[in-house]
Amino acid sequence: MTVGIPFPQGALASPDHVRLLNEAGEEIPSQVTEVTSWAPADDSVKWIWVFFFTGEGSEYLLEYGPEVRRAPITGERLTVANSQREGGVSEITTGPLRLRIEKNDADDGQVGSGFLDAVYLDRNGDGFGPEDRVARGPDGRGSFLDLVDPNGPDSSRAVITQTFKEKGSGPLHTILRVEGRYLYDEDDHPPSPFTLRLHAYAGRSTIRVLHTITYTGDPDQHPPVDGQHALIATSTEDIVDEDSLAGDPRWTQPNDRIAGTGLNLQYDLDGPIRTTAPYRTGDWADPEPVQFYENPLDAATHLSIVQTGPAPASSRKPDSSPTERIDGFRASVVADSTRRVDATRAPGWMAVTGANAGIAVGIRHFVEEYPKEVSIRPSDTLATAYAWSPAAPPMQFARTDTSAHAGMVNNFAAGLTKTTEYVYSFHGAETSRAAIQQRMDTVLDPPVAHAPPSWYSESRVYGQMAPRSEENRAYERSLDLKFDWWLFNQQWEPWYGMFDYGDGKMYYFRDQWYGWENNEPATDFMWWLQFMRTGERSYYLTGEAQSRHSMDVDNIHWPTGPEYRGDTNPALDFFESREEPGPTPYLGMGRRHARQQWTALLSAHVWVPGWIASYYLSGSHRALDVAKTTGDYYLRRIFGDHGLTGRRLYLSVWNLTELWDATKDPAYAEELHDRVDRMLQLQREQGGNLTMDRYGYSQPYVARGLTKYLQMTGDEDVRRALTRHARWVRDNPPLNHEM
Repeated sequence: MTVGIPFPQGALASPDHVRLLNEAGEEIPSQVTEVTSWAPADDSVKWIWVFFFTGEGSEYLLEYGPEVRRAPITGERLTVANSQREGGVSEITTGPLRLRIEKNDADDGQVGSGFLDAVYLDRNGDGFGPEDRVARGPDGRGSFLDLVDPNGPDSSRAVITQTFKEKGSGPLHTILRVEGRYLYDEDDHPPSPFTLRLHAYAGRSTIRVLHTITYTGDPDQHPPVDGQHALIATSTEDIVDEDSLAGDPRWTQPNDRIAGTGLNLQYDLDGPIRTTAPYRTGDWADPEPVQFYENPLDAATHLSIVQTGPAPASSRKPDSSPTERIDGFRASVVADSTRRVDATRAPGWMAVTGANAGIAVGIRHFVEEYPKEVSIRPSDTLATAYAWSPAAPPMQFARTDTSAHAGMVNNFAAGLTKTTEYVYSFHGAETSRAAIQQRMDTVLDPPVAHAPPSWYSESRVYGQMAPRSEENRAYERSLDLKFDWWLFNQQWEPWYGMFDYGDGKMYYFRDQWYGWENNEPATDFMWWLQFMRTGERSYYLTGEAQSRHSMDVDNIHWPTGPEYRGDTNPALDFFESREEPGPTPYLGMGRRHARQQWTALLSAHVWVPGWIASYYLSGSHRALDVAKTTGDYYLRRIFGDHGLTGRRLYLSVWNLTELWDATKDPAYAEELHDRVDRMLQLQREQGGNLTMDRYGYSQPYVARGLTKYLQMTGDEDVRRALTRHARWVRDNPPLNHEM
């Protein structure tokens, strides 16, 4: 388990002065990482990640101070050998488990799988030999993103290009980041970037995998728009007439669709083979207890557990009525196209076990991010975890109508991403079903750790924040009602689906919800704050889901342009990388709320703070990566002075302050200082108001951004500016935004 813990300024000088005790007061092995400091105010530690293995107790004590020293780790430690050369091999050894990942080498014809190329399980404690191999990866198909267009299917081939260890890696827990791209046969299907983050644990034979895909297809049959939209124009040239684009039926006709995506492993198990798959019957929203389908598997049987739901491939899913919950969720155990079990929900895993060993494969949010599937195919010993199941219709990104969405007629689906979380557990043949289920539940239904709410408050990492208290019962009740109302609607409507889960709708009118939020205004950050105030597990899980959705689906991630890392010897590689096509100017910009998540853009529609909170509290590396992409978008200043005024300025200051705090990158600091100076100059021109009246609803951006900036820098000009602004808002309430 990884838990993010903040510290007050000056309280902790070094992450080495921290140790973890169990309920008996005994120190347990822990791995502590400094995440960020209080710099530039001082160099004391601001956030740490604490990784540890949970025991029987539910409470732990974190000791810190100048006299505290963590005991050396004496038990099992994992090792990582990571060769970054072309054709290099990465090897992770946890003790009982060894994983091998191979990069492609064009010179000698080496073809890696794009995931795990070999898995070894040391069942006897005598080291690893050929007989210990329990799985291998199919060439170029260990991970995949398959497309289909009007010309037919186009299966991907995976190529790994980079491997490196992420921050937070150590002797108990390592995170290996694997980057690559999917290649296609069709010339009009450009390479698609992907990322795998493999989490491995000392002494354990279970791994956690985060797989991020990028959709680079052409979503519909409308030709590319020739010109710029006024809302996101970077010049005065070639401005399109939105009315001329509306009404064209080709917007609604799908082109490149996702036929299937996921991970593959070929198992090396001695027979006879048996399978285990859990399922639940009854009402999908209130199902019966878990049951198990357990059967021997003969060489000819293709067995799957498939989870589907209402209209999986549609961007316009049916909703529940105010009084009747929608149906249509089905979990099926299918053997050679014959349904053996009809149920409503599947926990999301399947195990295949032979006479020597076994493998369990699971996918988190199996129901919420339907359609999903786990498949065992004995004919080629293939175990497949489908993030998008081919049992469902292909996922399409065409528009649902031809009218303007939020003032625009276009489709910006190309460049969205999606991250899916998997778990693989490798076990001995004698391992019980209960033990396998416990391993899978650790990832699929994870525990959540938190410090006392008062600790988050007293740390002041988010300024003045009161923990939940009986002293303000009416206020707390109103907050609880708002959060619980959102959760109720998410599960009642439900707001489910692979590219929808984590998002919510904005407007409720005539018994119907309309318009996806796309994270406005930093809704995921609200959930993270409420988690810290209360310690409620449901708030953590909702914040995590909202952050994951918004950073993936609601942002522009592609084309990225070249990225040079310097992990090769020829100097020519750098100059050749500069000749590659550049990025889209909108890289790192957010998608605007609309009827579909990918049909509108706006220059100020991306909220970084929740992603940074996710990075601090849950250890999400992807959250920081995407936040940095948005920070780089600000550095490019593609909108000229338009991007340095109004809500664009206010929101950018908040975003950049959080990003600078997390990275301490001087480039973000320089950009931020200039934008803060502009805000203060505009205040002088606006009679003491930091916001122009048009954007009075931007008060939270101003208050949050400048307060944290003041906390970091101690800038007295900013302190005085905030005081003047507070007086202005007190005397001139910003009642100026019509809704």
